[in-house]
Amino acid sequence: MLEELRITGLGVIEDTTLPLAPGMNVITGETGAGKTMVVTGLGLLFGGRADAARVRADPGRAVVEGRVRLSDDIAAEVQARIVDAGAEIDADGTVLLSRTVTVEGRSRAHVGGRAVPVSMLSELGEHVLAVHGQSDQLRLLRPAEQRASLDRFAGVDHEKLLSEMRERFAQWRKVAEDLDDRRRHARERNQESDLLRLGLDEITRVDPQAGEDELLREEAQRLEHAEGLRSAAQDAHLALGGGAESGDDTPDANALLNAARRTLESQASVDRMLGDLAARVTEASTIVADITVELGGYLASLDADPDRLQAIYERRAALRALTRKYAEDVDGVIAWGDHARTRLAELDTSDDLLEELDRERARLADEVAALAGGLSKARSAAAVRFAHDVTAELAGLAMPHARIEVIVAPRPPGRGEPTLTIAGVECGIGPDGADDIELRLVPHPGAPALPLQKGASGGELSRVMLAIEVVFAGSGGPPTLVFDEVDAGVGGQAAVEIGKRLARLARSHQVLVVTHLPQVAAFADQHLVVAKDTGGAVTTSGVRAVADTERSRELARMLAGLPDSDLGIAHAEELLAVAQREKNNASAH
Repeated sequence: MLEELRITGLGVIEDTTLPLAPGMNVITGETGAGKTMVVTGLGLLFGGRADAARVRADPGRAVVEGRVRLSDDIAAEVQARIVDAGAEIDADGTVLLSRTVTVEGRSRAHVGGRAVPVSMLSELGEHVLAVHGQSDQLRLLRPAEQRASLDRFAGVDHEKLLSEMRERFAQWRKVAEDLDDRRRHARERNQESDLLRLGLDEITRVDPQAGEDELLREEAQRLEHAEGLRSAAQDAHLALGGGAESGDDTPDANALLNAARRTLESQASVDRMLGDLAARVTEASTIVADITVELGGYLASLDADPDRLQAIYERRAALRALTRKYAEDVDGVIAWGDHARTRLAELDTSDDLLEELDRERARLADEVAALAGGLSKARSAAAVRFAHDVTAELAGLAMPHARIEVIVAPRPPGRGEPTLTIAGVECGIGPDGADDIELRLVPHPGAPALPLQKGASGGELSRVMLAIEVVFAGSGGPPTLVFDEVDAGVGGQAAVEIGKRLARLARSHQVLVVTHLPQVAAFADQHLVVAKDTGGAVTTSGVRAVADTERSRELARMLAGLPDSDLGIAHAEELLAVAQREKNNASAH
């Protein structure tokens, strides 16, 4: 829900803050006071088109800020989108939205303190807010939204069927597009396959092993420098402990260490430190002996094998031929081969595979057609219930002879969509089925049924939207609903009925209503008044919440234009009592 709205520098509003409550919030005020600027501000906050002409010259920019508390139904999805944009949710679970428009027409948007594209405000607005007014782009006039709304109204089982339809449709289109691509590009695929097979054949003949090029390089280096390595190892072997084996009387390292150990041990009884050092010399002697043995083994294995060296040269040349064509090193060549094998499977245009894909496509198409047929039946049944419920609501909204019809028709082919035959009719089909949904209004007996946007006046359209929202209450959709002049052209008992329905809707949604009717305002949970100040050189307006006596005086002004009349105030208090009694009765049921 929207907890607070602050508007600065927009139209007649210089700077004002609207505290908004759960339930039903009404906004009233004299003509020209700036009630429409509140709705305009809401439109700007949620990504609406910016009109620089509405920006006050002083301070030269309009700023609209709103604090939104995300409800459980939409919190996870909206929070994820906000975090993706780099913004943050406040610790109390709210998020601050902001929109700035300058007199030059420049516009900026912020979410959670982070600058974002204005389109993101629109995206969030679709989840948070729906505005119904005579000059607004009404959400439920869009065919896609009418279909989505009917699907929500149809219930949980229907939505499960719709989810299955979307999943199966995606599978069908993937297989169909794959089959079509293989057929249309068979020549290119075959050419690419031939090149990949040539490369794979060459790699398979050489059969490179992971890390082989580095191992061969090291082995070749040893064979190329065999004599130098032998000489170095032999000298080290003699110096460490090989003198005795060669008959050389020159003392080696091992003999010298043994002599040192014996000398130290001879005095260890006098000074224990020399005994400790003798033990360490023994350890060194053991290490030297081990190295001597390893050097002997190294010398025995070292062999200047020209045949082996030639074989390594040839093997490295074969590997270099591969790395010149396919990758920088042998590991890359192996990876290229793995990718080529995978790609060959993707390029397959064999008759067997095409036949298999064709059978799979046909099977999925049958399943999609069956699911679409099931959706059509379920929508048709829901449309009858929906039309009945909305028509019943219209009877109490000064439209006693009006009737709503919901048309569920097969979607005609030729819109760039795939087609399927469903119940004997060729239809265009999409992930949501093969139906076109249209809401039509019959304003009075004998009149033709026309689409909502053509068959209803501005005031009638607002009331139809109210009736639809009341029927849809609890079926999802945005948690905050705004009605601008929903009561245009209505009075008397019909106005009371509108107030009752808005109050009923406010039990499951946050409702904001701009109204000029006291019968509607009396049902509010919070009453906000837009007041105009003409005391200075420039007319400005502000908004304040009213209660108790102030509220009665505002209703008296709306009733008779006499806020200080005792009779008017008594009438207002009676109206408030009636509204409260109606709300209590509705809650009891």
